Amino acid sequence: MAPKRSYADGCATAYALDIMGERWGLLIVRELLLGPKRFTDLRLDLPGMSPTVLAQRLREFIRADVVRHRRLPPPTPSHVYELTEWGYKLDPVIQSLGTWALQSPDPPRTPPQSVDANVLSLRVMFDPVAAEGRTVRFGLHVDERRYQVCVVAGELHLARGEVDAPDATIDTNIATLHAYLCRARSLRDSLECGDILVRGNMAAVAELPTLFRPIRHRTRTA
Repeated sequence: MAPKRSYADGCATAYALDIMGERWGLLIVRELLLGPKRFTDLRLDLPGMSPTVLAQRLREFIRADVVRHRRLPPPTPSHVYELTEWGYKLDPVIQSLGTWALQSPDPPRTPPQSVDANVLSLRVMFDPVAAEGRTVRFGLHVDERRYQVCVVAGELHLARGEVDAPDATIDTNIATLHAYLCRARSLRDSLECGDILVRGNMAAVAELPTLFRPIRHRTRTA
């Protein structure tokens, strides 16, 4: 195996790129921001990445103390990869990169392939001005995965798993969720086609495009 390339530069930015600058690196971190995943989960969520490259990147991250590998306890014993405390400090970096990219003259128009990436993109779309003083809790079921999407006193909280006493629970798929939040498809149309199922407060779900708006829409209406 060829030695890992380095910028050989004492600049902290160069050092960060020595660790994270290889292809797929930041996307692996993105996939671990909401919690641990098995190797097979990472392969599923990063379909364009070969298993050999994934294994290599994970080994590099473990050596750099960005990721750790551990075995979960029973009743579901399996080996998972998770971010270390230092690895989690990349979270605002990834969020800032996403915000920067969406302000491009030609931002991406299609949803990410990964379900976790779609849920994490809600942070970039979240409008704190519209959410000021609001508290609303959603259970989000996307392609058979469960997430918590909670706005508490105007602050957004995302996690995997079920929500305790949600205002509403939404069952949908990646494409429909993306189209609804980007105002490319109405809630009524999605409900009538069966692409969104809602249990609970329908009015709260109808306000989602106000709480989560693409930056380009906020810029035009400011």
